[in-house]
Amino acid sequence: MWLYMTTQQSWQPFLMVSLALCIGTIGTALASPLYPIYQELWHLLPSHITYIFVAYMFGCLATLLFLGRSSNSFGFRCTLQIGIVFVIFGLALSSLASNALWLALGRFIIGIASGLISTSAMLGLITTIPDSHKQNAPQLSSIITVIGFGLGPFIGGLIAQFSNQPLVTPYLPIIAAAIVCFLGLFLVKVPQFKAQPFSVAPRLEIPAAQYQSLFFIAGLTAFSAFGAFSLFASLSPSFVKDLIPWHGPLVSGSAIASILLVSAVVQFSAKSLLPAKSLILGLMTLIVSFILLGLCMSMQWSILFFISDILVGVGHGLGLLGAFGLIHQMTTTNNRAAVMSTYLFIGYLGTIVPIIAVGYLADHFGLTIGVLGFCLGIGLLCLALIFWHKKISS
Repeated sequence: MWLYMTTQQSWQPFLMVSLALCIGTIGTALASPLYPIYQELWHLLPSHITYIFVAYMFGCLATLLFLGRSSNSFGFRCTLQIGIVFVIFGLALSSLASNALWLALGRFIIGIASGLISTSAMLGLITTIPDSHKQNAPQLSSIITVIGFGLGPFIGGLIAQFSNQPLVTPYLPIIAAAIVCFLGLFLVKVPQFKAQPFSVAPRLEIPAAQYQSLFFIAGLTAFSAFGAFSLFASLSPSFVKDLIPWHGPLVSGSAIASILLVSAVVQFSAKSLLPAKSLILGLMTLIVSFILLGLCMSMQWSILFFISDILVGVGHGLGLLGAFGLIHQMTTTNNRAAVMSTYLFIGYLGTIVPIIAVGYLADHFGLTIGVLGFCLGIGLLCLALIFWHKKISS
């Protein structure tokens, strides 16, 4: 009986760290279904919406670059709690925002929180998971992250759809959950560790010369996959209302959430695939999804939107699963963290550069041209990556 209780209790710290990771990622796209409401209320251009969206990514990227090793200095629990405080502050500021600038600042702060939480939670999950399941920690971390990303827009859309204050109410339950999580983390015991000197010097590294082509293929695959999700998360709520007669925060939130939930299911189901095969299948699926989305925007066929949405989720899951597997193969325990940071940096640029370009095109030539430009540009990139991989493999 005592042994059973000990085993049961040993999962509690892991679950608390998992909750912190989930809360940190829920805030990422929580506001996405609300963008059309903000756009109408504040008379915003499509580019303004993309700037608000990428403000989050700038915060996240800056944190990964300059504060990515905070856990090595302060421990994973302290870093997690700092991240949770940023989540609370960023969500509170978003709920009180009176214009686009304040909302973007709130999003930037949530990005800082996400960067702190994503790096420290990975260490926390590996530390707190029972020894018999240590090998599953990276996969569980990936799945929890994707679930959190997916729950954000669904919760935001669901609450906003039926709320009298759709720009305030969606944030409140996540703020409450974050406060509970902050307090609960005090119950997590941190093992003794040798604290490293705190440094904000960025540390990015690429693998050995024989792996560099494969590394950039993996990084640009992540760039494409993250970019595809970001297009849906930032602007799909705006173009859904022109494509689908029954629209609203819940519909757009569900469309965004389904991409990541499909991605999570695919990553879990396809884990036995060889990384290179998974990556190529992911790129091919993304190309098909872009073709269908382009046809959808041109022909105004709403059914193609839903098919494209699901295929983006499949391509996202297969592409990232393959890319992560390749990174694991080409690195050792000595350089894996630094190489992974570089890989994520390249991938996260996909959430910024193409999305700003789409916003610019949408302002000057219309939303349809902006989305078609994205589909063409990123589709050609995916095709080039397939041929590049074929060339270095032959």
